Amino acid sequence: MTSPSLRFDAISEAMPGPKWAARWERSWPAYRAWFIARGGDQGPSRSDCEAALARHMPEMLPTYHHLVAQAGGSDRAARFLSTWCPPNYLGGCSLAALASPDAVRLVRNYDLSPDLNEGLLLHSQWTGRKVMGMVEFLWGLSDGINDAGLSIALAYGGRQVTGTGFGITTILRYVLETCDTVGEALEVLRRVPSHMPYNVVVADASKTTTSVEMLAGGGIRVATDALATNHQHDGSHPDRGSFTRTFERSVHLQRIAGSGQDPESLVEEFLKEPLHQDRYGEGFGTLFTAEYNPLNRSMTLHWADTKWHQSIDNFSERQSVITYGGERPIQLHRPQREIDWVAIGMRYAFANPPHWREFTAPEAATGLSPCCNG
Repeated sequence: MTSPSLRFDAISEAMPGPKWAARWERSWPAYRAWFIARGGDQGPSRSDCEAALARHMPEMLPTYHHLVAQAGGSDRAARFLSTWCPPNYLGGCSLAALASPDAVRLVRNYDLSPDLNEGLLLHSQWTGRKVMGMVEFLWGLSDGINDAGLSIALAYGGRQVTGTGFGITTILRYVLETCDTVGEALEVLRRVPSHMPYNVVVADASKTTTSVEMLAGGGIRVATDALATNHQHDGSHPDRGSFTRTFERSVHLQRIAGSGQDPESLVEEFLKEPLHQDRYGEGFGTLFTAEYNPLNRSMTLHWADTKWHQSIDNFSERQSVITYGGERPIQLHRPQREIDWVAIGMRYAFANPPHWREFTAPEAATGLSPCCNG
């Protein structure tokens, strides 16, 4: 059996241009299939989506309009890119931030199937400030850092309940485009509604860290420790909790948080069990580990046999194919065969992913997207 693999790209483009447009052309067929199959065409109108952005994230409107134009300007593309009241999606992931008098780190594992991640680290300057992070839904972020050192990452909140709000990856993008500190980030997270429950960890250059539980339809709960897995502390029972081992991972993170461990060694915990997952055939493997250092505005992506170090002020474009199952990564020097995004999109749009027994249950098969969040 062929080991699963995923191509990762590190791209720098100050404003959305030909590089972003090429990514749109590559990924849109799968997203379009998912959006249609999940009822996106029956969602809010284009004018309603734009009005929601103007009301909640006015600073992002120029970038949004630029992206829509790059994407061809269709109503469907405009509604998709707004992420206002989108179809459901789900994922896994573990997050934690630690600080000491001398250091601070935010670390995340992104757990999902290699078929369902964009594999894109984007360095940009869309609103006049530098931001880099892992892209989701073509302009949102699952995690990232900005030129003030503010770092943020998300984890699925564990339940497929929805409310009126934005896709969480757009909210994370907005935080990094407009905020400098954890305190400012909390104000945004309180004000901008999320359409599903998510857990978010934030850290900044003052060594402040926190964890926030985003509620479906708006509102937050600020947690005690700066850590998160895939459940929330409201007494609710998470979907697929035993499958994702969310409670086991949470207990492990709590032990780490209470151990006095140095922030610099936090990433080592994420590279081994129980935080690191290897169930790729079941749709739940760690695709990458991202380590953020707010003090020097840098990040490191870790895999089994390689790592990329990038900083806001010294970013290098590169590309690797990561094979999951112990083989060494391939450093690409020439174009490789593209993923068949249309086939992937159709497969997951109709909730029939082979080998994913957990997703055959009706309650789990309603929320898959071609690229889901951790």
